[in-house]
Amino acid sequence: MRTLLFPKIQTDTCQIPDWTGVRTQLAHHKHLTLEQLWQEYKSEYPGGYSYSRYCVLYRRWRKQQEPVMRQRHTPGERVWVDWAGDSVPALKRLGEEDFRASIFVAVLGSSSYTYAEAAYDQRMGSWLGAHTRAFAFFGGTSRLIVPDNLKTGVSKACRYDPDVPPLDQEWCAHH
Repeated sequence: MRTLLFPKIQTDTCQIPDWTGVRTQLAHHKHLTLEQLWQEYKSEYPGGYSYSRYCVLYRRWRKQQEPVMRQRHTPGERVWVDWAGDSVPALKRLGEEDFRASIFVAVLGSSSYTYAEAAYDQRMGSWLGAHTRAFAFFGGTSRLIVPDNLKTGVSKACRYDPDVPPLDQEWCAHH
């Protein structure tokens, strides 16, 4: 009688992917996507999970594996800046030669409010000009500017006290 009232809930009977391998591949191949890995999984196991179920299970597995560090940000205290990823194809003007644009990104810590722009290059002039336009967009400056260890914004990388180029320091003192 009990089995009629409470039948066993059927669990997933599909082949469980190697989630550790999935995470490793995603970490080592920056242009690889979860969808591409699912397509490989589906070609090997045609009766396997749907893409949406595959993503849900991967995120659930990853959440159990990776610790989370919560950071508290004081509003207006910091802005994180960097050149984002690979350059992208762009046009200067009609009839001019195409070029590869670098993407500058500035993110406010507390709100994650983001500014991004394309630049001709990653030289100091483009770097400082992008900062100026980012702060105009934000409507003010932050107390601290936190660059990643990029070549334009950091002349000598150090985990605790990196050296910043003199022109960058002058720009900060001016603003």
